[in-house]
Amino acid sequence: MLAPSRARVLTRALGPSQASAITLPSFLVPAFQTTQTQQPQSRSFSATPAAQSKLGRTPISIPPGVELTIGAPRAKIDRTTYLRTPTRTVEVAGPLGTLNLEIPPFMNIEYDTASRMVSLSVQDQEIKKQKEMWGTKWSYLNRYVRGVSEGHTTVLRLVGIGYRATVEERPNEEQYPGQQFVVLKLGFSHPVVMPVPEGIKASAPQVTRILLEGIDKEVMHEFAAKIRRWRVPEPYKGKGIFVNDETIKLKQKKIK
Repeated sequence: MLAPSRARVLTRALGPSQASAITLPSFLVPAFQTTQTQQPQSRSFSATPAAQSKLGRTPISIPPGVELTIGAPRAKIDRTTYLRTPTRTVEVAGPLGTLNLEIPPFMNIEYDTASRMVSLSVQDQEIKKQKEMWGTKWSYLNRYVRGVSEGHTTVLRLVGIGYRATVEERPNEEQYPGQQFVVLKLGFSHPVVMPVPEGIKASAPQVTRILLEGIDKEVMHEFAAKIRRWRVPEPYKGKGIFVNDETIKLKQKKIK
């Protein structure tokens, strides 16, 4: 029996009657035969079995002075699809402030008041979305607990000739009582004035240093990124605004 593709070629060349009468030598028969082989079963690229999230399965310790309140399930309206999805809100209150975290419906949270430990789990560990949100929500909750108890800090370094920074209060421009403004001198013809978001405290211990303190690390780093955007570190002279331990590899000057 000839393979389908090769049989069609012989049929076109010799005709159907002559092609069916052709006999092949025994050593060529295996090459023209179609073997019924089973399709290999599809398997994942990795042979490692599915494991739990390393972060999600780790309990979170609640320090003294921090209170955790798990709200009842409620319906939340999605602004894109206008669908009602069930969700819960976890309130983390501490000596420095209060933060709220929304938990999706497929995630379970257990709070042991005796040992002051919080553990998170999901309904199905095989679903990719649930496994991704497992570690993400754990990181958010751990960050919130640390923020309301100890706080987060970010240091910005101004590197460049004439780069200066001060923190001022401008009563005529403030959006809420006691709002601060970061004033930057970065070589422009005018100073750059940036209002500090609510919940963040800014100070300038040195003329080339800006210290940001707050309980919400995400909001604080977003404000630090806005400041850095005015003078992104450049690789030829190493000038710019650096956040925390940020470094840059210097390049050689372009020689024409």
